Amino acid sequence: KHATVARGLDEKRLSKQLDEIDRLNDSLDGFRVLKSCEVDILADGTLDLPDRILKRLDFVVCAVHYKFDMDAKSQTERILRAMDNPYCKILAHPTGRLLLERPGYALEIERVLRGAKERGCFLELNSHPSRLDLDDVHCKAAKEMGILISIGTDAHSTMGLDAIRYGVGQARRGWLEPKDILNTRPWPELKRLLAR
Repeated sequence: KHATVARGLDEKRLSKQLDEIDRLNDSLDGFRVLKSCEVDILADGTLDLPDRILKRLDFVVCAVHYKFDMDAKSQTERILRAMDNPYCKILAHPTGRLLLERPGYALEIERVLRGAKERGCFLELNSHPSRLDLDDVHCKAAKEMGILISIGTDAHSTMGLDAIRYGVGQARRGWLEPKDILNTRPWPELKRLLAR
């Protein structure tokens, strides 16, 4: 809800959307629409929506969208606190970089990788051509640590879904294989992996 640039959902609007998805899932046979949301990590490391709404989601993607000027230790602690929330399943665009616009924020990336591993949190490889975040080096480091990567498109509409090809290319540069990618799994296995 903090990131209004992407028409962020407040608790009321998200709850309504979740009710609609529940009704849809009840009417579908052999098909499931997953309930998820990208939630802001606030400056103190808490999440921008309350746990009572987050627990209704199949998984929560957490991301830093503002306050990029924190020092590396503070930014790292902020992200680690967010990953302490049991509903935080995926850390989105972990370094915050925008290619040709801004470098990533100051961050102790090795601590973030270790923290993700210790907490059972997954990392996003954001496929948007201006992000490609994680980079190939950190994709490979995550793989070597046994951290699964979720390839996301950063699509805000169906028009952006084709960006997945850039993420797949980045994953290949980082020596990732389908077994290293969270979202190559069938729902029963994905559900088990998300239940930490």
